[in-house]
Amino acid sequence: MPHLSTVRTLLPAAEPAAAQESVGTPLLWAVTLGAVLALFALDFVLTRRPHEVSMAEAVGWSVFYIALPLAFGVHVWLLHGGERGLEYYTGYLVEKSLSVDNLFVFMLLLAAFAVPEELKQRVLLIGVAGALVLRGVFIAVGAQLVASFSWTFLVFGLVLLATAVKVLRDALSPHEAEVDVGSLRTVRLLRRVFPVVEDYRGPRLSVREGGRRALTPLALVAVALLGTDIVFAVDSVPAVFGITGDPYLVFATNAFALLGLRALYFVLEGVLGALEHLGHGLAAILAFIAVKLVLHWAHGIWPSTPEVPTLASLAVIVGILALVTVTSLVARRRREEDAADGREPTRQG
Repeated sequence: MPHLSTVRTLLPAAEPAAAQESVGTPLLWAVTLGAVLALFALDFVLTRRPHEVSMAEAVGWSVFYIALPLAFGVHVWLLHGGERGLEYYTGYLVEKSLSVDNLFVFMLLLAAFAVPEELKQRVLLIGVAGALVLRGVFIAVGAQLVASFSWTFLVFGLVLLATAVKVLRDALSPHEAEVDVGSLRTVRLLRRVFPVVEDYRGPRLSVREGGRRALTPLALVAVALLGTDIVFAVDSVPAVFGITGDPYLVFATNAFALLGLRALYFVLEGVLGALEHLGHGLAAILAFIAVKLVLHWAHGIWPSTPEVPTLASLAVIVGILALVTVTSLVARRRREEDAADGREPTRQG
């Protein structure tokens, strides 16, 4: 049996975050931020006139926003090596998986606020823009903590473990797929401070009503989405820090995952309900990354502690996502067969 040190040389683990040379040069940061702003500006121009999004339009933009990060990963791989390329692709896969799960909440919110079909893409775009700003703040704080305190990895690991338990509990317990708008704290607070008109006024967030400025329901749903974005950032930022310690790659994976979320919403709107085991898979992924972070922290104190290589992380995450996709489709087919035979369909937990 090979000695542990021999195995460790064959399977290189990620370097401590503080020791990693960042992929993001000042020029690359500037170009990336400029490109992100330009893409958001383009999206706002495209949605300035409300219209119902067709499937062809949604699929076209989704393909573009998936091809773009995949091509950028090739750039990272060629210029900075395979290890950095694997970190980028693994981090992007984690962020994209979490963002798809977030679409469930977005769907519930848009249904609860009865957002017209032609306004959905505008409110989603506002929510995504706010999410990216919040992620930027979380990433900046997280990068500083990682660089200054080694125990940050332990804290991130515990946060992800607690989140995994909550996600699994929600996936296992049946719950009503609806949101009580009146119970949302952000909505209650806004209604106390500002008057709110009852009907939507196109893409406008506020209107002049009775001689004073009033908010539209579109403003309420936009703020509600921003409130959920804060919760989403708590698990997504530590999750990608568990893959790479490079702040630039953390930001890039978050930005690319969020940019295509508006178009992906309309592609998956009728499909997400079929992925009933996605919550189970995300809980497993978050728990796995939590263990990876704790091992990374322990390795800094006790060098003999093994770490999880990036390639192994990618294999585990892809395997989990593939497994829950298959089990979800099998469960759905069984329910359809039971319904066709007149039997009471069984709910898969």
